[in-house]
Amino acid sequence: MAKQNIFDNETFFEGYQKLREREMNANNLFEIPELFRLLPDLKDLRILDLGCGAGEACMEYIRMGAKEVTGIDISEKMLEVAREKNSDPAITYICMPMEDIGKLEGGFDLVISSLALHYIEDFKGVVNNVNRLLKEGGRFIFSQEHPVVTCHSDTYGKRWTTDENGLKIHVNLANYGKEGERDTTWFVDNVKIYHRMFSTVINDLVECGFAIEKLVEPLPSDELLQKYPDYYDLFHKPDFLLVKARKS
Repeated sequence: MAKQNIFDNETFFEGYQKLREREMNANNLFEIPELFRLLPDLKDLRILDLGCGAGEACMEYIRMGAKEVTGIDISEKMLEVAREKNSDPAITYICMPMEDIGKLEGGFDLVISSLALHYIEDFKGVVNNVNRLLKEGGRFIFSQEHPVVTCHSDTYGKRWTTDENGLKIHVNLANYGKEGERDTTWFVDNVKIYHRMFSTVINDLVECGFAIEKLVEPLPSDELLQKYPDYYDLFHKPDFLLVKARKS
């Protein structure tokens, strides 16, 4: 079965790049800061970045003291940007789907993934391979779209119920307990993500030999809401789930 490579779609790629350039995007305000807060001291660590994209984080890991970073991504377009703008002798970029990381040599101290695992159908298979690639006591830190986000599909209708003024009253939740593929529209039609319940994410990690150290569902502070009041909707529906786990 062919692996989804939506980031090499020109329309999607350009739309995504423009989104990430916006100061107030949710990645910059919530997901990235929380992911970096979960990181241990990176001094002299060997790191594997799953779904490294344009490599900004890989460069930051080197600045934070990492000894070596391997970034993998299925998108050649993303890796072209990474090699052009975020190159370093200590960083190796490999074009590879996450489902194939079993081909890599192990010995990593830390595996990180930012907002990529919800594009993967075989989550447990990837988690098993991550465990094999990590040293004893190594950590797996990742973010994904929150399960209350991934359960939605365009076929279920509107995501929100609003009042007569367009104010969001509550999120419309449907088929949370039906796991599997979802088709969504994001820059282009038919972007495929895979919904897993919260319990499935946690149980798969535990069954693959991980101990959960911390879970984060980012919410806006009062100060942030004063600047960006639209993000109040995160109190109805967190966008992200972040997990810190240790190979036990």
